[in-house]
Formats: sequence, C-alpha cells, structure tokens
Amino acid sequence: MTSAAGTRLVLRGRGIVPGRVAGRALVSHETISGWGGIEPATGTIIERRHELYGVCFTGKVLVFPGAKGSSGWSGFFQSTRLMGTAPLAMVFTNLTTKAALGAIVTRVPTVTEFDDDPVAKIATGDRVEVDADNGLVIVYGPRPGHPR
Repeated sequence: MTSAAGTRLVLRGRGIVPGRVAGRALVSHETISGWGGIEPATGTIIERRHELYGVCFTGKVLVFPGAKGSSGWSGFFQSTRLMGTAPLAMVFTNLTTKAALGAIVTRVPTVTEFDDDPVAKIATGDRVEVDADNGLVIVYGPRPGHPR
C-alpha cells in the first residue's frame, strides 16, 4: 500500500503494551534468547550463532518471530529498560507467555498476532510507526537505497 504520505504498508495485529512510537526497524528472522542471548547493559545480541550477533537493538523497533529459552527472558529484557538500553518497541509474531511478560516489564509499545508476517514484510532500516493502542504497525518507505 502506498499513499501520498509515503505509507508503504499497514499491518494489523493486537497491541499488548500500549503506546505509540516511530523509529527504524531492526529485523531478526530468528527468535531471540534473553538469558545468554542479549547483553542488557549494552542492548546487544550476544548469542554467537544468531544472525544479529553483535548488533545493538537500543532505540530501535525490534521485529522478530518471538522469544526462545527460559522464563528468564523477561528478566533480561526488563534489565534493558532499567539500564536505558531497551528497544524502542517490540513487534513479534509468536505470542508466548515469556514474550508477552518480557514486553510488559520492558514497558515498550508492543504489537503481535498480525494479519501478515512483519518479519517478512519489514526490512532492517525501514521507518516504522508502532501504534500499539490500535494494534497497528505502519511501514513508511522504502528506506533510502532499499530496492522496494
């Protein structure tokens, strides 16, 4: 979908943590581990075999399939909020109790349960608006130099 304002796509889902923010997307095609998978002090993914190993999610809209690992996932993401290294928002496809609790304690706008797969439709660097109050993710773009 493209409009005069540059909207490329609107994804509809379910907001689980309210709020509205806009920023650049960071997309992972792999689930993310909390305990042992992220460094809360820096907001960096440290799971060695992860596609985003060494990449910082601080201040970005984190788009990913969901959480993996133990119930400690939420505690590690809560630590990112306490340390000021949290993502700007979370957009994920697989709603689990650990992912939902992680989003709640991180206190960032979060949308899940989409009508289409955000991991497939959003690219790292895309400008996105997360409107969790209304369960929407609006993708603007394409980003400069992106072929879409």
